[in-house]
Amino acid sequence: MTLFAFSPSYSFTRIMIKFSEPIRDSHVAVLAFFPVGAHAGPLLAVTRRLAAAAPSTIFSFFNTARSNASLFSDAEHPENIRVHDVADGVPEGTMLTGSPLEMLELFLEAAPRNFRREMAAAETEVGKKVTSMLTDAFFWFAADMAAEMKATWVAFWAGGANSLCAHLYTDLIRETIGVKDVRMEETLGFIPGMENYRVKDIPEEVIYEDLDSVFPKALYQMSLALPRASAVFISSFEELEPTLTHNLRSKLKRFLNIAPLTLFSSTSTLVRDPHGCLAWMGKRSPASVAYISFGTVMEPPPVELVAIAQGLESSKVPFVWSLKEKNMVHLPKGFLDRTREQGIVVPWAPQVELLKHEATGVNVTHCGWNSVLESVSAGVPMIGRPILADNRLNGRAVEVVWKVGMMMDNGVFTKEGFEKCLHQVLVHDDGKSMRANAKKLKEKLHEDVSTKGSSFENFKVLLDEIVKV
Repeated sequence: MTLFAFSPSYSFTRIMIKFSEPIRDSHVAVLAFFPVGAHAGPLLAVTRRLAAAAPSTIFSFFNTARSNASLFSDAEHPENIRVHDVADGVPEGTMLTGSPLEMLELFLEAAPRNFRREMAAAETEVGKKVTSMLTDAFFWFAADMAAEMKATWVAFWAGGANSLCAHLYTDLIRETIGVKDVRMEETLGFIPGMENYRVKDIPEEVIYEDLDSVFPKALYQMSLALPRASAVFISSFEELEPTLTHNLRSKLKRFLNIAPLTLFSSTSTLVRDPHGCLAWMGKRSPASVAYISFGTVMEPPPVELVAIAQGLESSKVPFVWSLKEKNMVHLPKGFLDRTREQGIVVPWAPQVELLKHEATGVNVTHCGWNSVLESVSAGVPMIGRPILADNRLNGRAVEVVWKVGMMMDNGVFTKEGFEKCLHQVLVHDDGKSMRANAKKLKEKLHEDVSTKGSSFENFKVLLDEIVKV
């Protein structure tokens, strides 16, 4: 029997899971999605755990050189994970505009041939044919690749059940609502589990963008391909979205919730904190600090960064603001000096550890799925300003479905609006209710990753699906 050590970053007792010995000739090709950091990191996290649980299986991890350099820069990985670089799809000599969508489309257009070439090279290097493919769900072409190679295909959806459901029902949504921007306030009551979500919350690619454009077309092809996968899994837990979980199980061969993949990161006594955020937090009162971050892809526009700064300064709320250095130029003149005792602005912060800190009172976020789940797992309420993709769906879940936060009025930061939200979450009775609801979800999550929880069992199912021949 093979023993697998499950070591989430909470203070849980070390848990050992017994699995049947995997077949020794298994070779798993892991295909990561490059342009968005929130995809490759979680996929690598679960790959590490799978590799630790199946030491006789080879995991070939395919990603761009740039992304691999970042992912593998400061962490050891099991010997049975082999790292392979894949071209990013940018033609030599191309002058990029810096748009994330531009890089994404170039990557997707070249991905099928680039992955095929590197997978063939990996098979030669390893001396084993690929028996399973573990890929980002965006890679619709993996369905045909796996069929040609007679390999199992398992897909990872980096968002929640709500956004996955929206994509799988693209045809029904377009047939029912149409593609005109006239019914945005209507709810999606015709889809089980989506009754609290509005048309306006759905990603643009689903409802009204041209399906012949590169990215919308890729997502639509994905929605048609995923039912062919042996299994689709997400970073979540069943009690968070039970009706949607039931719905997705009816649409897919096998649908698995596996509790937030950040919990599968290796526990370490050394936390990377180059700017001393945690030491600064240690001097603050419980549930008093606003943590502010908008992910790695996009920030709110400069006028809203100014509004955030003005709202913070006026409210006197202690804060830690993770803001890219290139955007610090947009802060009001003298802001950093005037708020020196009130808060800190840093180019990077240890988000998971900060959210777990007892001084954190609210997470001001773009409502990316990873950030939302990290808040839920820490029991921290949120103030949301959705920016793109699934952010609006997640924000709606935060505010209306789970009642663990609130969104900015009209989805835009203003000085007065932000100050009002800070007061409501940190001081008002509404905020106490949000925190209580967040705490309940946190407790359910803790139960879910225990040996009696569904995530525990679902991981075993995932492992068996991945390593079987």
